Amino acid sequence: MMMVSDDCLVECRIDDSDEDDGSGEQMRTPPPPPEFASKGTTPSPKPPTPPAAPALPVSRDPYGINRHLQVDVSDVLAEPAAPRSIDQVWLYSVVGFEKTRVWTYRVLTLLLAVPFAFLCGLFLAVLACLHVWFVVPFIQLSNTFLPCLRSIWICSLNVFISPLCSSVALCCSQVAVSVSKQEWSAKKEREIA
Repeated sequence: MMMVSDDCLVECRIDDSDEDDGSGEQMRTPPPPPEFASKGTTPSPKPPTPPAAPALPVSRDPYGINRHLQVDVSDVLAEPAAPRSIDQVWLYSVVGFEKTRVWTYRVLTLLLAVPFAFLCGLFLAVLACLHVWFVVPFIQLSNTFLPCLRSIWICSLNVFISPLCSSVALCCSQVAVSVSKQEWSAKKEREIA
């Protein structure tokens, strides 16, 4: 059996006096010698798990599309400081406003939300189908055939339209219009008479 050297011994003061308030030096204990150290790693204590928090409501508008629809009573009803109604009247009007707003919204969404969501889904599905099966293939095919059509179009313009426009331009280039003030005033007098 091996003896422990005095280097590894640590002095511990055990007394109940409050003389040492932590301002003095603390004695640091050296690590145990390798003979006495544990072979495996000591698992660190698990931190206590916090109590389960109540589940937060899921955000139904994560991108803030309808931020402008957050209407409060003070956005609609307001009373000046001087002529005030009875406190109970104000309280009941606020409660009436809130309850009417909430329940009207709930009833309307109960009646309209599911059919409207169905129609929106149907509309978006039709748009996606048309886009995938008609629009994109048409664009890809036209991009494939456009160079050929472009050359045919340029050729037809150069053969038919360009000479016609040049001929009309040459014919019209010799036309000269002159209007004198006397002719203009005579024409106006004939129109009046």
